[in-house]
Amino acid sequence: MADNQNLDEAFRSLFETNMGISQGERILVFSDVIRSDETLTASDLDRRTRLNATARAAAGFAARVYGSGAFTDFPATSASGVEPPEDLWLATFGDSIIARLKREGLLAKLLAKAATTEEIACAREIVLEHRKDVAGIIIALANNSTSHTRYRALACAAGCRFASLPHFDPDMFHTSMTVDWSVLAARTARLVEAVNRAEWIRVTTPNGTDMNICKQGRRAEGDDGLLTAPGSFGNLPAGEAYLAPLEGKSHGVMVIEWGPTRKLDEPLRLTVENGVVVRIEGNDCHRVKLEARFAETANCRNIAELGIGTNEKASRPDNVLEAEKILGTIHIALGDNTGFGGTVSAPFHEDYVFYQPTLTALMADGSEQVIINAGEFLV
Repeated sequence: MADNQNLDEAFRSLFETNMGISQGERILVFSDVIRSDETLTASDLDRRTRLNATARAAAGFAARVYGSGAFTDFPATSASGVEPPEDLWLATFGDSIIARLKREGLLAKLLAKAATTEEIACAREIVLEHRKDVAGIIIALANNSTSHTRYRALACAAGCRFASLPHFDPDMFHTSMTVDWSVLAARTARLVEAVNRAEWIRVTTPNGTDMNICKQGRRAEGDDGLLTAPGSFGNLPAGEAYLAPLEGKSHGVMVIEWGPTRKLDEPLRLTVENGVVVRIEGNDCHRVKLEARFAETANCRNIAELGIGTNEKASRPDNVLEAEKILGTIHIALGDNTGFGGTVSAPFHEDYVFYQPTLTALMADGSEQVIINAGEFLV
């Protein structure tokens, strides 16, 4: 368990180095509580309990040291990418914005991820009109991710700086969160530059994964943990380059060995055609969970993201938040990608990490550059 005696130092680094706090900013920290219908292992029950307690402690530290540190929690959502409940929207945006969204008939549609492009634009105008009411810094310590939600996008549109820490384990404050952020930022920037020269990315791994990812018209970005500019958003612990592949183009095979919090009993083989998963093979129980998501909406089948890890202090394969940041790994996500340049909306976004990858950038002129060779960075 994280050493509570050192948490104040970790919190100070979080707010001052990662978030670049300024005097007078409104800080909101939120977490979630375990629902009665959730079935958890003993280790995950322990982590989830510590996660909520650590979120409360972070809010308390902010209130004590910076004079602002509100805390709220809510029953855990059913999956990452599901919109958080109205109570969190109210804590974030304030009474005036929420009342206006209700009057315009927008809030219910936003919560259900059913708002049209025009309705989302209208909601954005309302938020911007009252942007001074919106929290300046949000630390998202809920177990499920709110990264790929309308809630997060609207908060950032108002200038909020948003740190997303789904599946976080407080022990990470003493491991992957101790990375030299300036070195990580430079490495991530070099990787982003190399990836952005490509039109396609090919990824192969020793376990049989062989994916062709279409990057045409899309730009990779870096998540380097320095969330100091207005509207900044990223994961903590950070350390990745990421992009939303062009929909309808990517193809190949993904062999999944790790789920979000455990190694699968048997690998799952996902066949991808025209940018979506068309077939799952394998007997691990995670297959049932994926097929249930796919049955809810076909958009959950979408190849939503390609990410490449850049954090040398990250090492845990059993926690996807840290695993996807491990230096020399790649991850591919399914589901929603509207929050970072894509066009597919879904109440689901889940990442899968692949080890010892070879990643080759394929250029428009037919030339190639190997960026990672069997897990070793070449840029």
